[in-house]
Amino acid sequence: MKFFSIRTKLILVLSIILLSGFLLTNVISYQASKKSVKTSIIDNSLPLARDNIYSEIQKDLTRPIFVSSLMANDTFLKDWVIGGEIDKVLIQKYLLEIKDKYHFFSSFFISDISKTYYHFKGALKKISPDDSHDAWYYNFLNLHVDYDLNVDTNEAELNHLTIFINHRLMGYDNRLLGVVGVGLDFDRVAILMNYYKKKYNRDIYMVSPDGLIQVHTDKSKITTQSIFDIPGLKSIANDILDSQDTPSFFEYDSQKTHILLTSRFIHELGWYLLVEQDESLALESIKNTFVKNFLISLVITFATILFAILVINYFQRQLETLANTDKLTQAYNRNEFERRFKYMTNLNRRESVDMCIILFDMDHLKQVNDTHGHLFGDTVIKAVAQIAAHTIRSKDLLVRWGGDEFVLLIFSNMEQTRQIAERLRTAIHNHDFYDKNHGSLTKKQPITISGGIAKYKGKETLKGWIMRADKALYKAKAKGKNCFEEAEDLAWDENDK
Repeated sequence: MKFFSIRTKLILVLSIILLSGFLLTNVISYQASKKSVKTSIIDNSLPLARDNIYSEIQKDLTRPIFVSSLMANDTFLKDWVIGGEIDKVLIQKYLLEIKDKYHFFSSFFISDISKTYYHFKGALKKISPDDSHDAWYYNFLNLHVDYDLNVDTNEAELNHLTIFINHRLMGYDNRLLGVVGVGLDFDRVAILMNYYKKKYNRDIYMVSPDGLIQVHTDKSKITTQSIFDIPGLKSIANDILDSQDTPSFFEYDSQKTHILLTSRFIHELGWYLLVEQDESLALESIKNTFVKNFLISLVITFATILFAILVINYFQRQLETLANTDKLTQAYNRNEFERRFKYMTNLNRRESVDMCIILFDMDHLKQVNDTHGHLFGDTVIKAVAQIAAHTIRSKDLLVRWGGDEFVLLIFSNMEQTRQIAERLRTAIHNHDFYDKNHGSLTKKQPITISGGIAKYKGKETLKGWIMRADKALYKAKAKGKNCFEEAEDLAWDENDK
């Protein structure tokens, strides 16, 4: 930082403060919004979506459970089985009526007595423990429950994936007569789950108590993938399956996203309903707002910095003008002359540069002030400075040395300096400094200048250089004024009083 100017340091500090302030404000606001959104998801939106989905699933999937329960308590079906299953047309009509009335994909009855699989299209086959397609039947009997849901291929419908609701059919003596039930087209259920997914903008699926996925919008995962096999989810799988009594909330990381999950056990189905929310998607709008606010903050910051730079530069130029120029004449002051002298003398050490000075003041200024007042005298001094400024070249320097005394720093040789001095003398001599407001013609005092010219000698001090020019100025005054004299080539003795 020591190599930077005060102005640069000020701008850097201002920029850091503004950028840090905007960034800190946006980050704090983003974190607060993120926390608020997450709390809202956990406490409100996710549980509400879960319970709404639960209610709709109950409405859509408990109906076939209810129907299969009615079938299991139908006296016609019991009497038909106990009577020897004689008229098979009757059972076919019965199953077809159930299917059409309730718009099911399938309806069936399996007699435990004859081992016949009855379908709404007729008797399908004889079941056997050796047939892999019939394993579900024997597994269900071993569960010792009244009903169960099972996702399996439907052998009667070209192995179409079907959700079966199986219910025990018990005789009047509480003896097992068989299994009755209905089937739901899984495509219809998948459409239903997709509808829920779009409606609630959540991932929804159901798993059995062993963790196996039973219902999912992705068919490839059904009965083939367990939540114990899913990265991130497997770490909380046991906790999910242990939460049958009350709805629960969980979190886990999946690849690059953070998942918020709520679960609820559906007792009617015997499955867990899992509803997931990708936290990053929920926070997407907040992130977009954060980015927009940050970009706006950057624009405001840069605009503020730009404005600050303009203001600082403006006031710095004003200060530099005040520090380096004379207020009355707008000519440079001694400070700027000394700075330029140091720069040029340092430059002279590397390469030779011709420099001359013209030190001059006005003749008879005291009489002008006495006759017309000091305000008019100041006007004359300003006019002389303006004429001098127009006489020299842009690379030369006009300095007010004090009072009516000026120094011209000429970057050229002695010959050209003489020409400039003579042009200046002539211009001032011929200039009319008076107007009708400044006395009669008889009281007009002539305005002329006298001066000394000195060429810079190598390794000469500024004091010595000025003294040589000043001595030449006194010679011009003694000679009669309104002229210029050249300083002696020998350096002035700085100890000479």
